[in-house]
Amino acid sequence: MDHWRGITSYSVMTMTIHRSDWERSFSMQAWTEGDKLSLVRVTEPKRDAGNGTLIKDQDMWTFSPKINRVLKVPSSMMNQSWMGSDFSNKDISKSTDIIDQYDHRLLKTETEGEHILYTIESIPHEQAAVVWGREIVVIRDDYIMLRQEFWDQDNILVKEMKATEIAVMDGRSIASRMRMQKIESPGEWTEMVVNEIDFDVELATNLFTLSNLRNPRQ
Repeated sequence: MDHWRGITSYSVMTMTIHRSDWERSFSMQAWTEGDKLSLVRVTEPKRDAGNGTLIKDQDMWTFSPKINRVLKVPSSMMNQSWMGSDFSNKDISKSTDIIDQYDHRLLKTETEGEHILYTIESIPHEQAAVVWGREIVVIRDDYIMLRQEFWDQDNILVKEMKATEIAVMDGRSIASRMRMQKIESPGEWTEMVVNEIDFDVELATNLFTLSNLRNPRQ
């Protein structure tokens, strides 16, 4: 998490939602500070520009210019789709949940090329506010998460996220292209591409506020 987010970060990303009969892409800006604060804002296409999501710890708010309202996302909607994608609101907001609310065990270690890969099984605490029965992650020795699997309470694999491209940006190796896909819909997926990212940048003090979510000043 520290490697991915840094102390602060600013990134420009493209999200593509692919379905059997249509495909849509969004350009977005994103800011993070620590592991509890995030802001994502859509810049393109024009009809969606200004849509934003603010995350503070476990709380999430969205803003839509069309209705000119900031809405807090209730816990009952956290498992619903984020912006119509294969990512859920929970996927976007969870930050360090997998560290704080899960127990972990190393399933295997293997070598691939010049790197060591660690496969880790993560089981949520009994009282954790998560829907998954377990998650399995594959992490490379340079801190890149190559794959994340989401298994339900019946031990059925529901969806998985894979890193399909890795690049060095601002001096760090990162997963620059990630694809989230539901197992029951192999022809549908959502891809997130990091076009550029800067770490440990100076951010405005009012960036992660509801006021800035509604009326952007950065």
